[in-house]
This record gives sequence, C-alpha cells and structure tokens, in this order.
Amino acid sequence: MADDFDFGDKVPPSFDRMGNAMKDAETKGFNPGLLVLLLVVGILSVFLIGNYVLYTYAQKTLPPRKKKPVSKKKIKKERLKQGVSAPGE
Repeated sequence: MADDFDFGDKVPPSFDRMGNAMKDAETKGFNPGLLVLLLVVGILSVFLIGNYVLYTYAQKTLPPRKKKPVSKKKIKKERLKQGVSAPGE
C-alpha cells in the first residue's frame, strides 16, 4: 500500500509546463505595454512642447489685438456715473 503513493520523482503535467516557462524567463525585448506607454508619452510631450513653441512664436510676431470701440451710449453712462454731466444736456 505504501508503494501506491510514491510520487516523489514525478511532476504533474500542469506544473511541468509551468516549470519550463519559469526556466526560460529572460528579458527578450521590450514589454508591449511599455512600448505603448512610451509611444503615448512621446506623442503627448511632442504635442505640448509644439504648442508651447507656437504660442511663444505667436506672442513675439503677432500684433496686439485691437480693442473694440466703446459706444457713445456707454461713454455717456460712465460720465453720468462719475458725476460729469454729458454735453448738450
């Protein structure tokens, strides 16, 4: 009866397949997840740096914006608020 449970030298097939994978576990290149992460970070950094460069170039080269003309009605209201009477009244 004791001879029936003698499994010391045998390895079940499921663990045997796993053992070969653990023995061959070497770095065989980049991890695909790492490649995707590097690609996304690279594209994002190029986008942000490009936007910054374009923004600084535009600040140096473009003329300042023209202000909207203030209507005569608004000027009249502001003068009345300040206590200066509008001309013609």
